Amino acid sequence: MTIESTTNVEYGFGTKAIHAGAPIDPTTGAVIEPLSLSTTFAQSEPSKPVGLYEYSRSANPNRDNFEAAVAALEKAKHAIALSSGSATTALIIQSLPMNSHIISGGDVYGGTHRYFTKVGVTHGVTSTFVGNLVEDLESKIQENTKLVWLETPSNPTLTVTDIAKVASILKNHEAKTGSKILLAVDNTFLSPYISNPLEHGADVVVHSVTKYINGHSDVVMGVLATNSDELHDRFRFLQNAIGSIPSPFDSWLAHRGLKTLHLRVRQAATSAQQIAQFLTQHPAVLKVNYPGLKSDPNHEIVVKQHRDSLGGGMISFRINGGAKAASTFTSSTKFFTLAESLGGIESLVEVPAIMTHGGIPKEERESNGVFDDLVRVSVGIEDTDDLIEDVRQALEKASK
Repeated sequence: MTIESTTNVEYGFGTKAIHAGAPIDPTTGAVIEPLSLSTTFAQSEPSKPVGLYEYSRSANPNRDNFEAAVAALEKAKHAIALSSGSATTALIIQSLPMNSHIISGGDVYGGTHRYFTKVGVTHGVTSTFVGNLVEDLESKIQENTKLVWLETPSNPTLTVTDIAKVASILKNHEAKTGSKILLAVDNTFLSPYISNPLEHGADVVVHSVTKYINGHSDVVMGVLATNSDELHDRFRFLQNAIGSIPSPFDSWLAHRGLKTLHLRVRQAATSAQQIAQFLTQHPAVLKVNYPGLKSDPNHEIVVKQHRDSLGGGMISFRINGGAKAASTFTSSTKFFTLAESLGGIESLVEVPAIMTHGGIPKEERESNGVFDDLVRVSVGIEDTDDLIEDVRQALEKASK
């Protein structure tokens, strides 16, 4: 028996993380799935495969098992794994009709902004970026609006958005006009452990698997999840046609990483809470962005949308001394490695204005809070006291 075969039972997150998509191998009894590297699979007669598979671009055992695990954790009917987080974004945009319009939060990952503004336009897709989706969405909807893209918390200022309120606006619009607008939520910063956007009204939830889901900084991969059969069929067809698939080995690694997601994310969030509190009291820090702080302007949404009101493992803060101080701080940490990406077991630090968000025009960046003095921190699972001391000594150097 597998978890998938007992859908009427609601197991705990850790139990699902370990057992979903992980049946005992019927031939060998192996408790960890074997790696299936074959690109093609034998057929007994033309168009009659011996087993479940024909060609590994269309489906692969390791990818199927990983997708089953993600679907279980996101409380979704379907999941589709792709070659990267950016490929996941691209697939959703490519599924839209020609000349569609997208509304997105303004404070989004630089790669998402780049795809919307530099690539989507090649098949007529236009984008409108807004500062507050709950307040601004309704007035920005056009006749050809087909998608709302929501990051919560946003990257990199960690602004939290009420998913249910955005979903309600779109539902009311559909009731009035008969026109369906999809709501896609990027859940990368929180992972399925802290938040399940589909439960709050999202149509699609997306992740860069590279980050928390894999969690070990050794896989580039993406995934989407949905409860819609129609969307799943559309996305699956596109994936097979385009070929944006992860390798079996990456799927196997990501599935292995997923099994400890709850342990890693809780530790990272626990440390991040203490580090954020330390930063709020330091004279070298101008402003701290962290959803777990009770002083966060959207903390009541965190209580509603996040497991145990956890703020996640991501922090950003503005430092006294401008770009120079940000550079000194990020070059002075010992355990926080200066590098792009996030969500791994190791702690990372970066300056978004010239790294992950460097492609966004300065005026647009700053209108969304991404200033030259903003530092983004991904808290890993090292000992909390060591991380706080590392931040303290780096701030001291940046203040000289």
